[in-house]
Amino acid sequence: MARCHTDCVEKPVSAAFGRLGRAVGRHRWPFLLLPLLLSGGLGAGFYFLGALETSDVERDFTPVDGAAKAEREEVRRLFRRGENFSTLRLDTEGAFAALIVTGPPDLLQPGAFQQLLDLDAQVRSIRTEDSRSNFSSLCERTHGACAPNAALQAFNYNASEVATKYVTFPTNDGVFLGQAIGGVTLGADGRQLDSAQAVRLFYFVRENESESAAWLDAFIRTFSQEPAAPETVLVSYFTSISREEEFKSSSKSVIPFFSITYFLAITISIISCLRMDCVRTKVWVAVFGVLSAGLAVLSSFGLLLLCGMPFSMTVATSPFLILGIGVDDMFIMISCWQKTKVKNEVEERMADTYKDAAVSITITTLTDVLAFYIGLLTPFRSVQSFCTYTGTALLFCYFYNITFFGAFLALNGKREEANRHWLTCSVVPSPEEVISSIHDAPREQSKCSSCNVGGAYDPDTGTEEEIPCNYFFKKVYGPFLMNNLTKAFVVLLYAGYLAASIYGCLQIKEGIDLKNLATDGSYVSSYYDNEDKYFSEYGPNVMLIITDKNFQYWNEIARHNLTSCINEFEKSEMVQNGAIISWLRAYVAYGNTASLNLTDERVFLQNLPPFLQVSGFSPDVNISGGTILASRMFIQTVNVSTALDEKNMLNFMRQTALSCHSELAVELMVYHPAFIYYDQYAVIVTNTIQNIVVATLTMLVISLLLIPNPLCSLWVTFAIASVIVGVAGFMAFWDVNLDSISMINLIICIGFSVDFSAHISYAFVSSQEKTANEKAIEALYRLGYPVMQGALSTIAGVVVLAAAPSYIFRTFFKIMFLVILFGAAHGIVFIPVFLTFFGACAKNHVEDEQEKQQNNLQMQPTVGQSTQPSTQVSALNYKFHLQLNPDCP
Repeated sequence: MARCHTDCVEKPVSAAFGRLGRAVGRHRWPFLLLPLLLSGGLGAGFYFLGALETSDVERDFTPVDGAAKAEREEVRRLFRRGENFSTLRLDTEGAFAALIVTGPPDLLQPGAFQQLLDLDAQVRSIRTEDSRSNFSSLCERTHGACAPNAALQAFNYNASEVATKYVTFPTNDGVFLGQAIGGVTLGADGRQLDSAQAVRLFYFVRENESESAAWLDAFIRTFSQEPAAPETVLVSYFTSISREEEFKSSSKSVIPFFSITYFLAITISIISCLRMDCVRTKVWVAVFGVLSAGLAVLSSFGLLLLCGMPFSMTVATSPFLILGIGVDDMFIMISCWQKTKVKNEVEERMADTYKDAAVSITITTLTDVLAFYIGLLTPFRSVQSFCTYTGTALLFCYFYNITFFGAFLALNGKREEANRHWLTCSVVPSPEEVISSIHDAPREQSKCSSCNVGGAYDPDTGTEEEIPCNYFFKKVYGPFLMNNLTKAFVVLLYAGYLAASIYGCLQIKEGIDLKNLATDGSYVSSYYDNEDKYFSEYGPNVMLIITDKNFQYWNEIARHNLTSCINEFEKSEMVQNGAIISWLRAYVAYGNTASLNLTDERVFLQNLPPFLQVSGFSPDVNISGGTILASRMFIQTVNVSTALDEKNMLNFMRQTALSCHSELAVELMVYHPAFIYYDQYAVIVTNTIQNIVVATLTMLVISLLLIPNPLCSLWVTFAIASVIVGVAGFMAFWDVNLDSISMINLIICIGFSVDFSAHISYAFVSSQEKTANEKAIEALYRLGYPVMQGALSTIAGVVVLAAAPSYIFRTFFKIMFLVILFGAAHGIVFIPVFLTFFGACAKNHVEDEQEKQQNNLQMQPTVGQSTQPSTQVSALNYKFHLQLNPDCP
């Protein structure tokens, strides 16, 4: 079965790549120059980058099809906006500026309160940059005046009344103060407001107006550049546009890291490719390998920008990742090149290189690309944008690796073929020529000619000399890992790793904290910290909407059912008992006072409009043609301070509304603008699991197609699952939540898991050694060093992000570090050991012997062909020569 599989899939793929490699080796310049021209043309797409950048937090970090977005549209359809502004009835968070004032132990002292009034006056005096508008001309209005600040209005904007006026908390004269005054102490009666550590002032302006946005910008400038308050008080500030503005600056904060990253990648690549041999060293090959990855980013991003694809700020992390993956494939190509016969023509060496590297880099590219494109199934646009750009960049990376980079590898091969120096390109003597010069010329004459020598190779294999790292994997690490005691330790180590990972998975937290979208030290973080400290006791004031146009509000049974439903809400610890704002309760109380028979439909509907007009409840009841189409009430939530509280509150509200519908025949819908962000909790876990399962199954199918043994394909799939569990578990230990940011990285995790395990598994299966241990050592010898090179280069690509002043980019580094660490550990520790436990992954000895006999027949010389060994001389010969000629450097 494995033999048929190999003939049907592996050999045709390798043969096709062999033909491509030969073509690249023969037509080097076209394959080198055409990708450069293509990159230059597609790079023009960056002209549209500014227009396509998106920094809308709601758009990028909330589910596209979130239930709250549909609920918001329903609210807009059912209720018109009233003449008087009300924060309670906003279907969005509105356009606003806010101050949280702290400092003195008690702000409800005349002196401290006067400073609050001075701050209020300062805000109202702020004008736009062109001085055309101030707050008074842009503010939202109530009864003809700018909407007041609840905390200041409670004392009639008069510092002298602070010590004398009786103010109750959290509600005073029908006005809710829980979101305006924080850190409170109540009087002996448990109701009177005695002191407060924090006061929050809101300034709402008209939405969707350019002048309003300009005023908010002026507000930010004022409080960021000037001493905004007396020294005795501390002020943190925020606006409705702050998250977007800080999100933009967050992405710009990593721009300086690009140059550092590419410098590190080039440096590590050069060091990895350095040889003591001045001909065989591959300095320029390493440089062009990194350049190939850069061209892939330029081309892919340019193409998508030309196509009008929105550019989310999360895509800014993609180039760091592409660099690591591109360099990884470069190392595989170089490793395969070094195992070709140095005396063969460059075209033949390229054909052999492509044949050997074809399946490995194709598997890794297919799995990585598909993992990212499967990420498009997520309902988060930030994830979709990242996956689209990164998946496309990987395709270009693959294309440029087998064209642009391959062409330069062939050019470098021509240089090696001519035995030219890597830097000067001058012809240098080979070790054979140096040895022969000893016999043909006097010692003094041979010194200078042998001082600069290169082009050594192994005379036994005909390939480039074995580098020390490969020797380490074959002679030291491999035998050590295959020791029975070492295997037992590896099994115990894996058991501990798995146990810790599963425990971590059970501790993981969900949801993104909005303050993490800003940079470290941002004014936004300070505002959110004060909000959490002083105003977390009271949560959103949730709309409770009756959507049934046939609901009979005048019917006592229907009203009883509605009351029972509201009681179900109030039973929760997350709802403040008795704090419901209900037009119906107020109307019934009014009817009792006015002796109206509100159980009569005609009386109920006839007296309702004038009552709504007088009471201010008009925006809460939609009446048309004598029918109440919909109405709404408001429930105050409490104790909603953590992401878990938000998730539980949202689930409770929606589940209670559903039970009211099913059990009491009351059609209800709950809504608050914050639910737009809370909706992530409803989908983040299930969607992450869905993506992982789909991607893992896809990886299994690809592995079955390209790795010639089903059991080894299952080991690759096992590695995927194992690394994902490890990354998810350990990211909980590293204080990383499961959110749309970490979801991106878990998708990356799938592709990288395949990268590390597929290389080793494929090498194990392809090995011609007899025993499982020997096969594992051979696999480590062939690919252990390239895997380590790829891991180090990828870490180098993202390590600078550890210093980024942004949660998004630090999270990217943390999870990428875990992915690479655990992926490499699976590739060179766990998988080789586990593969030796299952001999079925190896070809049987009969097939091995048949292959060896066939190979021996093919290797027999034809008539007239010499059977004498060539006069190939290695660097060992040259070292011996240097011992004979110590005067040579």
